[in-house]
Amino acid sequence: MKGRTPSKLSESVHQRLNAYALAASAAGVGVLALTQPAEAKIVYTPVHVVLYRGSLALDLNNDGMVDFTLLDKYRRNGQTTNSFWLYVNPQQKGNAAAGNQGTYFRSALALNRGSQIGSQDQFNGNLMAFACSFMSTTDCRVGKWFDVSNRYLGLKFTINGKTHYGWARLNVSFKLNKGIIATLTGYAYETMANKPIIAGKTHGSDAVAVRPPTLGDLAAGASGIPAWRRRGLVMPSH
Repeated sequence: MKGRTPSKLSESVHQRLNAYALAASAAGVGVLALTQPAEAKIVYTPVHVVLYRGSLALDLNNDGMVDFTLLDKYRRNGQTTNSFWLYVNPQQKGNAAAGNQGTYFRSALALNRGSQIGSQDQFNGNLMAFACSFMSTTDCRVGKWFDVSNRYLGLKFTINGKTHYGWARLNVSFKLNKGIIATLTGYAYETMANKPIIAGKTHGSDAVAVRPPTLGDLAAGASGIPAWRRRGLVMPSH
């Protein structure tokens, strides 16, 4: 049998085929773009809350679940001895604060601005500061959070079973006649799993800010967080 002679397509049909090919290519690019990994973001929450002989709840990613609790405690022993504690407690499995395991306690680090928080760190921190006084004159001190300004807790926590990193910024003072006073001034987390975060970073192309919670939200713990979360996001920071 003789081979069939290919038929020629008209110029108009060629133009239509080219148009279909371009459209399919553009659609393919769109699908690829949709399947790319989510862009990393730093979500920053500015606050200014004084913690004095009480507790504060931290929900780093605003999902209605408390990730950490900051506790400021006082105890009077008899007539002459006073004890003061400040510590950070993880509230979910897999959550922890950057720190070192000591012989008698786990010391939470007081990081400087610019410190990288990530998988290279040890996350054994719990105690931020402990002090005791006798006859209101002599005191003992343990921990790294005495009389510091703009220091950072390095934090790791889980979202859907994946590890994320964040920080909480505090000022802490201590006086024998008052005890430990901590002021929380903001906190943030990295939205991309396993990506380190820089302590103090709150702005730039990869950062957004959320509406700060009220003192009542923080003091109420988990019960107060959902109401605050519903108030939503504000404009990205610049």
